[in-house]
Amino acid sequence: MYENKTEELPVKAVLACVDTGEFDAEVSIDELAELASTANAEVVGKVIQRRPTYDPATCMGAGRLEELKEQLDVLGAELVIFDHELTGVQVRNIEDILDVRVIDRTTLILDIFAQRARTKEGKLQVELAQQKYRLPRLTGMGTALSRLGGGIGTRGPGETKLESDKRHIRKRISYLEAELEELKKHREFSRSRRKKDGVLCAAIVGYTNVGKSTLLNALTDAGVLAENKLFATLDITSRSIELPDGRSVMLIDTVGLIRRLPHDLVEAFKSTLEEAAAADVILNVQDLSSTERERQAEVTEKLLEELGCGSIPKINVMNKSDAALYPDMIFEDSNTVIISARHHSGFDRLLRCGKVFSEEYLPDGTLIDALVDVKLIKEAETMLCSE
Repeated sequence: MYENKTEELPVKAVLACVDTGEFDAEVSIDELAELASTANAEVVGKVIQRRPTYDPATCMGAGRLEELKEQLDVLGAELVIFDHELTGVQVRNIEDILDVRVIDRTTLILDIFAQRARTKEGKLQVELAQQKYRLPRLTGMGTALSRLGGGIGTRGPGETKLESDKRHIRKRISYLEAELEELKKHREFSRSRRKKDGVLCAAIVGYTNVGKSTLLNALTDAGVLAENKLFATLDITSRSIELPDGRSVMLIDTVGLIRRLPHDLVEAFKSTLEEAAAADVILNVQDLSSTERERQAEVTEKLLEELGCGSIPKINVMNKSDAALYPDMIFEDSNTVIISARHHSGFDRLLRCGKVFSEEYLPDGTLIDALVDVKLIKEAETMLCSE
């Protein structure tokens, strides 16, 4: 099991957000605070400025930044994290005013991924996302590069690659893409072998920190790190489990999702997320203890649609029933199971075989979408042929 052995002292950070009305700024900056904590930052202040549009030069108004500079001195903050994607020019301009390091939401998430990646594929995916994000931002960063040192936003490829010219970075991106393509072929081969052998696959998906790894550990003793932090685990883990009827199912834990997940990360991790698209059934894990459960579920559903998973049967796994905010408002049905992965409750119904997801009565018979034993399907085909 992975142990976080970092000895870095938490860096004091102030969070900044411009509220233009395109998203809920309060909710988003609270989530940014969780991300910052995950990256070993101590959040000592939050600043939200409401304005109709972003300032093209400094994102937040220059006057408000001058006020923020005074607050930074009082709070002893050495880092400002913006809840937006910033251009290289914006980073340079803001740092010139504030005289502290400035990073954006995407850089923070990439930093967390760089900390969490353990497998070769995970590390390659993170570096590819970082290089693609940094390439268009090299122009204009000038003095910002000279401020780079250790800490949040500098992990992964490292400062030497930030200082490399665009030709070198493009060459590195091509290399990373080629390496990942080879790993993708290996993953596709493994999928085809599982299909050929008749192995059922269930992909565990959901928002970050809903308890996916805890569920996998509870069902399979996988020993995956499970912390109350965003993106506690990053790399794919697959484990086989035997159902009560004797069938084997391969459970595949996928990377956690988050609203406004950086585009470069989605692209880099697409081959990993495609495990859900190749699954026989998707276990859509949701957190009953979160006030954001419905919004988180919407984010998950949207990304699943983008990955082409719309037609794959889904089981809504309502987790953390032991801490549910509104326990009387969630009901089980043919596609919904209420569990507590932490206390191993509700597993009997989750693992019950023969789930029917939909029925449609047609003139020539009934069309049923269900999860059943492959052997039963072959037996049914044999019976039909004999008739």
